[in-house]
Parts: sequence; C-alpha cells; structure tokens
Amino acid sequence: MKKNYLFTLLTMLLCLLTTAAFAQRTITGTVSDGNGEALIGATVQSVGGTGAATTDLDGKYSISVSKETTALLFSYVGFDNETVTLGTSNTIDVSLRDAGLLDEVVIMGIPRSAESAGYATQKLDGDGLIKAREPNLINAISGKIAGVQITSSSGSVGASSRLVVRGAASITGSTDPLYVVDGVPLDNRNLGTAGDGSAVDGGGFDLPNGIADINPDDIKDITVLKGPNAAALYGIRAANGVVLITTKSGKAGQKGFGVSFNSSTTFETPLVLPDFQNSYGQGPDPNYFYWENGSTDDGGVDESWGPPLDAGLSFTQWESFIDPTSPDYGKPLPWVSHPNNIRDFYDTGITSNNNISFNGGAKGVGYRLSLGLMNQKGMVPNTEYKRYNVGANTNFDISSRLKAGVSANYAKATSGNLPTVGYDSENPVQQMIWSGRNVDFNKLRDWENLPLAPAGTAAEGTPLNWNTAFQNNPYWVLANNLNKYNKDRLFGNVNLAYRITDDLSITAKTGADTWSSLASEQKAVGSNEYQEGYYTEIARTFMETNSDVLLSYKKQLSPDFDFSINLGGNMMKSKTRLLVGTAAQLELPGVYNLGNVKSGTSPSLTNVIRNWAINSIYGTGQIAFKDALYLDFTGRNDWSSLLPLENNSFFYPSVTLSAVLSDLWTMPSGIDYLKVRGGWAKVGSTGALAAYETAQTFDFRADPFGYRLIAFQPRTVEQSQYRS
Repeated sequence: MKKNYLFTLLTMLLCLLTTAAFAQRTITGTVSDGNGEALIGATVQSVGGTGAATTDLDGKYSISVSKETTALLFSYVGFDNETVTLGTSNTIDVSLRDAGLLDEVVIMGIPRSAESAGYATQKLDGDGLIKAREPNLINAISGKIAGVQITSSSGSVGASSRLVVRGAASITGSTDPLYVVDGVPLDNRNLGTAGDGSAVDGGGFDLPNGIADINPDDIKDITVLKGPNAAALYGIRAANGVVLITTKSGKAGQKGFGVSFNSSTTFETPLVLPDFQNSYGQGPDPNYFYWENGSTDDGGVDESWGPPLDAGLSFTQWESFIDPTSPDYGKPLPWVSHPNNIRDFYDTGITSNNNISFNGGAKGVGYRLSLGLMNQKGMVPNTEYKRYNVGANTNFDISSRLKAGVSANYAKATSGNLPTVGYDSENPVQQMIWSGRNVDFNKLRDWENLPLAPAGTAAEGTPLNWNTAFQNNPYWVLANNLNKYNKDRLFGNVNLAYRITDDLSITAKTGADTWSSLASEQKAVGSNEYQEGYYTEIARTFMETNSDVLLSYKKQLSPDFDFSINLGGNMMKSKTRLLVGTAAQLELPGVYNLGNVKSGTSPSLTNVIRNWAINSIYGTGQIAFKDALYLDFTGRNDWSSLLPLENNSFFYPSVTLSAVLSDLWTMPSGIDYLKVRGGWAKVGSTGALAAYETAQTFDFRADPFGYRLIAFQPRTVEQSQYRS
C-alpha cells in the first residue's frame, strides 16, 4: 500500500513539472549587424508576455518567455528595432539594420530623413570619392551633385578648387559655401599669393583650399544643402549654401578588430593643349632671322612671325651657341618646326594614395584610427605636393542614456615647389605660349651644362635660353626659383548626449579648427624680373572654436501626427595672425633668409591680427502628418562682431511645407515617387566686410627718407553705418 502512495505522489509531481515546463519557453539565438558582426548588449524583449534579456560578448542571448508571448522585440542603440513573430522554432537569429544606412541628413546635430526635408538636399556616399581619387576633395564631387559648379584653378600640384552652389550670390564677398565637418565649421580659404597684388605682373603661386586637407578615405558621406531654407539655420556664414561632411567612426559594442588598406597610383599627362601653328618660326620678319643674344635683333622677339618653317631655310639660332667647341658654333642651322615642343616640356605626373585604417570596439566603446599619405609629382618639372593625414574617432556608450564621442584629425601639407601661375615670366607655361615654333625645349633641359646668357641681357648669369629679353631658361627657373609651403592643421570635437526622458534629450559639443602655415618665395640672382634676387616669407596662424548646446524634444501626438522642436545656442570665436617679411634684394646669391637683405636696404614687414566672434541662438521645429506631410519652421539670430555694436544683429527665419504625394495617394503607373515642396526664408551675410572695418584704424609706413615709421589712415573707408 505504501508503495502505491509513493508511486501516486511521484506521478503528481511529474505532472506539475511538465505543466510548468510547457508554461515557460526558452528561446536562444544571435543578434548581429548587417556585416555579421555580433552586437554586444542588444536588448531582447517579450511582446505580449513577460521576459527580457541582453546579448553577451558573442552577441548570443537566451530568454525565457511566458506562454502569452507572441513575438520578440530586438533593439540596439543606433540600429532599427525589429519585431519577430514566434513560430515553432526555439532558435531565432536576427540581423539589425544600421539606422545610419537610412537616407537621412544631420543638420545642426539634428538627424532627420531626407524625405521629410522641405528643401533641396543631395547626398554623396564616401565610397564615390575614392573610386577615382583626386588630390583635392572638391574635385571628387564634380559631376556627382546637381546644381553645383566646381572649377579647378589648374592641373598642377596643389591647385585650389572652388565649389559654388546654384551660382554666385555675392559680387565682392566670398561665394564659398559653409563647410561643416562632423558638426564643426572648417576654414576653407585659399591663401595663395596668386592675384593678391603682391607678385609682379599678377603672378604668384596657388595653394590648396582648406578642405583639401581632409583625407577622402575618412569620409562617410557628403550632403549639400542647396537652398536658403536649409542654410537659414546656419546663419551668416551659410548664405552661399552648406556642405555637410560626416567622417567614419567606430561603433560602440563592435566586436573584433578590423584593418582596411587602400592604395592607388595614377599617371597624368596633359589632355588638351592649345592649337599652335607650325608654319612660321620666331621673329618679326618673314624673310630673315638672326639670333645674337636673345634680347636684341630678331632673337629678342618672343612671337612666331618669322620665316616659314620646314622650307629648307637655315638661320643662326640660339642652338648655334650651345657648344663653343663645335665647328658649327655661331653658324646657321636648319630652320625646322618642333610641333611637340610644348608637350615634350611636361613630365608624366604621378599621384599615389595610401591609406590604412583600424577599427574595433568592445562593450560600450568603439574606435577608428586611420593613417593616410598622398604624394603628388607634378607634370610641370620639379613640382611636388604631399599630404599626411592621421584621424582618430572614438564613441562611448557610458550608459543607456549617456553617450560621448571624441574625434581628432591631423593633416600636414608640404611642398618643395609649387609652380608660379598667371602672367609672369616665372610661369613656364606663360613662356611656352609665347615661344617660337622652332624652339626645341628638350635642349633646354640640361641647363647645368649650358653656357650662360650673354652679358648685358636680362638673363645674364643664368643658363642660356631661346629668349633672354623676357624669360630665363624655364628648367633653371623651376630648379632655383622655388615656392615652398608647409602647413600643419588639427581639427576635431568633443561631444556629449544625454537622453533625459524618452522624448527629451540634450547634447553639447565643442569643436576647434586650428592651423599654422609657412610659405616662401625665392628668386635667384639673375632672374628676369628680379636681377638682384628676392625672398619673402608668409607665416599664418588660425584658430576657430565653436561650442553648441542643443535641447531636443520629439513626441508622437497621435497615430497620425508627430511633433518635434529643437532649441540651441552657439558661440564662435576666430583669430587669424599674419606675418609677412620680404627682402626685395639679396646681398649674397643663393642665401634665402630675411637677414640676407642687400646693404642699404631694409626688409619690409607686415603684421596683421584679426579677431572675429559670433554669438547665436537658434531653433527648429516640425509637425508631420502620416510621415508624408511636413511643416517645418526655423529661426536663428546672430550677433556678429564685424558689425557696429548697435547694428550687429541678424535674424534668419524660414518656413517650408513639403508633401510626399506618393505616400498619400496611389500614383499612376510609372510614378514611384512624387514630392512637392515650397518655402520662404531670409538669409544674408557680411559680404566682403572684414574685422575692424567699421571703426577708424591706422596703419604704419616708412617716411620718404626711410628714417621712421609714420601712421596713416589706410584706403579702407570707415563703414560705421553698416546695418544688418
């Protein structure tokens, strides 16, 4: 009997355990991103029942759910949520979609879908910038974004480029858009000497514009905001549009360690050259030519109005005086054309790009480090340009509500010689346009073994050239009259984001852009326009800081209506320092420093310091209906130190209304997407106005006898009545 009781008790206990087992269900699996990388700390929640879990270091989870559970909700910061309905299987693997893969724009730190924007935007993925690499980032955008005009100053090394959005908006001021990298504005000025009036006859040298310092391999995407409605939120400096650049970064929670290496080499030769006639040679007379010293007689003419070429004629030319030991020294030589003499002048340019990046992470932290080198050897002989880049970007998930990020980028640009440009005898291309069609430039290459130009000519003491009245030997110029350049730049930001509630968050960011550069021009003794030599140094330093605070609120008012509003403030401070020293004549040939100024003369010095500040408050809001109809409004007020204190306030409002009609109604066959938008905005800028031009200032210059400095009022007229 006791055995029967015991058997009955065990049977009842087994039934209870079996019932409990069927009431609970354990589901396991792995959560990963689109690349198959495990997501650490992802949340798995029961839908309709009870149960929750998080993924481990391998992205694996195990969750026990009640019998009421109908689905599982998977979520992870920076990724789209995904709901999976439960079936019979107890193993569910999920791959979450990165929210960054959505077509969205981040404006003033506010992410939003491009579909909801009430203004014209266009986005370019970073991969499109490195398929056909360009030394200057701006050139890589050419032809890829509608409504944007891009022009390059030349095809030489270190050439600047200009981007204009929907045409020039200013006659006297800059037409450049505002460049914003990871939410921080970056200086994009071109500070070369070309066209600034400091060079004789408008020459000088070009320099890369500021955005050329960025490594294209570090760019995730570029978005161009084309209309004033988009630019209104960025204030005074955005009157010509905005170019938003987002760099690549590590992902917090990313598992493992990755290495990426990219290398490319391109070769460049001139694509198009001017069409030259090859029927007539150097000189003013179609019947006769005689070269004596390149400055007088027919040899002093630098046009091809001379006798017909390839007609069996012979004349005394510059080549007749190359070798004094030759029996033909000083005698007539065949008068023949050299159709490829201009093309033969150029070398094959070589540009190499090498970049290596490292990325990885662990729970709560992600990082990316990149190293880049761009080395450019120019088509113009003895010209080159190099750029070194180091970039670091780290993100921290301090808690489920607090996140932080730090980015830093260092760029070093250097060149031993940038070509002289413009209408200047130092520009070899200018010389070639005027050169005789009988001139063989290949015979000028070995300038070190050529005899010197005759005494009394403008090129005296320098190697022989086909014309000494206006030019020196172009290869000698490129080897001795150098335009050197060095620039060190550091930019980056520190940011914090805290989610106060599910609907309210606050972010703070401080960014800085600082650089220093040293450029120099040296002209050897005997240079055509610098007989006594010449040397100048241009030293610049720049620093700009931007600090932002943004409070964001977003709420779903009903199943059809969403509302968001953002309020923020910005403080910008900018400081530029310029020091220029020039020795207009040299005491000792070949010694290039400001102390080597010719006896009896003094070096000229120019020192300029400019400070500029803008304080701003701004706001933006949106009301959305069924994620298809959007009403946006923005407002920003700037207080600029460039303007008089009583008139230094700018207010920029904008209102836009946009509707995605294809989401509201069924479209006819053939129409997949249809959107209409309209808006009103008020924007403006300070134009060409610079610091301190609204108050009376004085400058200094030497008195007529060179004994002392005297103060004078510069040509810049006081503009105290400028108004916003």
